[in-house]
Amino acid sequence: MHVQRMIATHPEARRVPDQALLHCIEECYACAQACTSCADACLAEEAVHDLRQCIRINLDCADHCGAAGRIATRHTSGNQHLLIETLNACALACRFCADECERHAGTMEHCRICADACNRGEEACSAAIRSLRRSY
Repeated sequence: MHVQRMIATHPEARRVPDQALLHCIEECYACAQACTSCADACLAEEAVHDLRQCIRINLDCADHCGAAGRIATRHTSGNQHLLIETLNACALACRFCADECERHAGTMEHCRICADACNRGEEACSAAIRSLRRSY
């Protein structure tokens, strides 16, 4: 896992990186990619006007996941409270996006795939939050 190897080389990393946080970083980036791709696929659908909300939520979720992944990656000795709140916001964005994409998943495979990625992102953020809270 390249995230773990990279973070472990940081001169200020005081301990082995938290596995739940490492998994969260990977899932956040995977979710951001899936949401961006899903929004683009929605734009190509014939009934794009019916997918406006899905596109907006996809883009919001992609932004939250990208930001959470970057902030978590920089977390070597930073503000743990800010990181937890960032992950909370990301988990919420993932939940909203998964719910919206699940509405279209029966007819649009890209929405099904995106909903799955969002569900994994939400769970990974929640697990990282639990782990971070235990550590302080």
